[in-house]
Amino acid sequence: MEFTLENDILKVTVTTRGAQAKSVVRKADGVEHIWCADPEVWGFHTPILFPYCSNVKDQRLEIRGQVFENCNGHGFYRNIEHKFVSCDETSVVLELTDNEQTRKLWPYAFRLVTTFTLEGDTLHHTLTVENTDNEDFSFGIGYHPAFAIPFDGAHTARDYEIRFDSLETPLCRVFEGGLVTPDKTFCMGTNIRGMDIDENTFSIGSYVMTGLQSRTVGLFEKGTSRGVVLGVRGFPYVVLWAKPDMLPPFVCIEPWHSLATPTNGSYKWEEKPHAATIAPGADWSTTLSMSFVR
Repeated sequence: MEFTLENDILKVTVTTRGAQAKSVVRKADGVEHIWCADPEVWGFHTPILFPYCSNVKDQRLEIRGQVFENCNGHGFYRNIEHKFVSCDETSVVLELTDNEQTRKLWPYAFRLVTTFTLEGDTLHHTLTVENTDNEDFSFGIGYHPAFAIPFDGAHTARDYEIRFDSLETPLCRVFEGGLVTPDKTFCMGTNIRGMDIDENTFSIGSYVMTGLQSRTVGLFEKGTSRGVVLGVRGFPYVVLWAKPDMLPPFVCIEPWHSLATPTNGSYKWEEKPHAATIAPGADWSTTLSMSFVR
């Protein structure tokens, strides 16, 4: 099922499959800003990573005395149909509650509410995790939006760049096979404002940045004011990723609240890196704001 949010500036399409924004069109110039989810390249639009980000060791988890095998990267949230709660012209609310399918992958009782709200040139995406279980549980969570480039036929991906809103010396964690390598980091650059994009930019894989001072990270068209700007204040990690070894048709800017399992990490859920731990009856929320600017 799909829902349309619309104002004078943007037209947004939200799908219940994974509770993703599958289209954001700027009306003034007709630019589609969200990746089309071509399965031959990468088959998602703006997925949510829950209840963990990236991979777990050997695709195995041990929780509540149970062993869960074949745990896919980034959790299960992005692959499941979500239920409609409410909507109006500029907002839609969806939910995912534990069910037979989720309990085969993660044994806790929960409710995860997704709210998309359109405000001017900005789309706010709020996630609220509710603990409906009878004991505390921990979880990881992150955003993974993919932004299509170029914006039109007059440009190529080389005409775009990542920009920070202040000078940065981004320290990046090293990933191997989707797992974080303990005590290994590298510096993306010293006192930089951003990063150019070409077919070699993502040959190393992801840039998992920590400790950014910038309030925003954006994807901009060089020589114009067209871009997508994400508010990243409050997120401990911001990941930059695109398909490697090609001129990318999209770039992902991914604010995360938790990391992958370390390469030497445990299978035990309680020993995995988490975003938060919440008690029965409690909830936890986060919001990503994405502005489509001119």
